[in-house]
Amino acid sequence: MFVNSGKELIEICQKNKCTIWEYTLESETKESNLSIEEIFEKMRNSLKVMINAAEDGLNHKIQSVSGLIGGDAFKLNAYAEEKETLTGKFMVKAMARALSCSEVNAAMGKIVASPTAGSCGILPAVIISAGERLNKSEDDLVKALLTASGVGIIIAKNATISGAEGGCQAECGSAAAMASAAIVEMMGGTVEQALHAAAIVIKNILGLVCDPVAGLVEIPCAKRNASGTVLALTTADMVMSGIISYIPFDDVVSAMYEVGKSLPCSLRETALGGLAVTPTGLLLKKQVFGE
Repeated sequence: MFVNSGKELIEICQKNKCTIWEYTLESETKESNLSIEEIFEKMRNSLKVMINAAEDGLNHKIQSVSGLIGGDAFKLNAYAEEKETLTGKFMVKAMARALSCSEVNAAMGKIVASPTAGSCGILPAVIISAGERLNKSEDDLVKALLTASGVGIIIAKNATISGAEGGCQAECGSAAAMASAAIVEMMGGTVEQALHAAAIVIKNILGLVCDPVAGLVEIPCAKRNASGTVLALTTADMVMSGIISYIPFDDVVSAMYEVGKSLPCSLRETALGGLAVTPTGLLLKKQVFGE
């Protein structure tokens, strides 16, 4: 049985002198009856799907089935390669990778829901980009995904990862928190630091509503994946500098759940509020589905 809280995770990792990814891997072997090698390879296969989804849109102008989004990852990648960017090639390319995954998803391509399809671009973009920047191996990226999984399990146990239940804070917020924690551990941070990162990310995205235009996971979802990627990466640097979250991870997750329950149904993936019911949002819905 996986631990139920961040506090328990810190305690058990300290007791066993292990990392989050090691604890997650060991726990999964007990739950699944698969070997460590088998689980590691299953996660490697997920990583490969993530890489393909994150890179496809950089080289091809992918169009969603609805026609609402497409080609933005290609534009951003070209901008990163050809122009003098404000935030640097690393950050712009990371955003492009997040958009690429979202575009592949909207085009009915193969993605990894991490933790959901609507937030599928954040974890791949963060892990792949940070791994590239830090010269990490494929095995290191697999370990980072295991770290992210461990953090995601605790969020799911104590709150929700569903936009329909808790708003976009529960989807993109959870994904960015998982990603930032994974990068902190990848950079040599402690379990406590990884959870500080996850807490800071959720605090900074707390209350984000889920208001998909035309009820499709495209607008504004794709761009929220890009912004979640930036949040995850910048928060990792904050934490590695020594900054902490004064509100602990478990309290932040609890707050996210309470905020999510407080959101009206119109702002929880029903497309009955927010951007979905703006004049332009309704016009786009009519464009997709007709009268």
